[in-house]
Amino acid sequence: MSDLVKRLSMTDRLVTVGGPSPSLEELRQRVTDLGYVFIKFPDTRGGTDLGVHVDAAATDLSTADFAAGSGSAHIEGTLTLDYVKVRCVCDLDLASLSGTGRLVADPANA
Repeated sequence: MSDLVKRLSMTDRLVTVGGPSPSLEELRQRVTDLGYVFIKFPDTRGGTDLGVHVDAAATDLSTADFAAGSGSAHIEGTLTLDYVKVRCVCDLDLASLSGTGRLVADPANA
């Protein structure tokens, strides 16, 4: 397993909404319509922007108010990073578009 995957899996870290134009509306559209979001871990060298396939069953938007830009969103999804299948688990504050998150490596890759 790569050093990056290990570091992002050890503990919760700062995350922000990533992608080419991070905004509240972009996040809403990506989570609810496209099923693919960008999550950025800014405290790595240069920042690590990951494309995550949203797991709708594990994602919780019950306290998210996208219209008012308030509340929080619990987002979970999968991706492959450095040839390792991982799950991204994060909680984002909609007002700041930031929060905490971590990667969870597939046990078969440990």
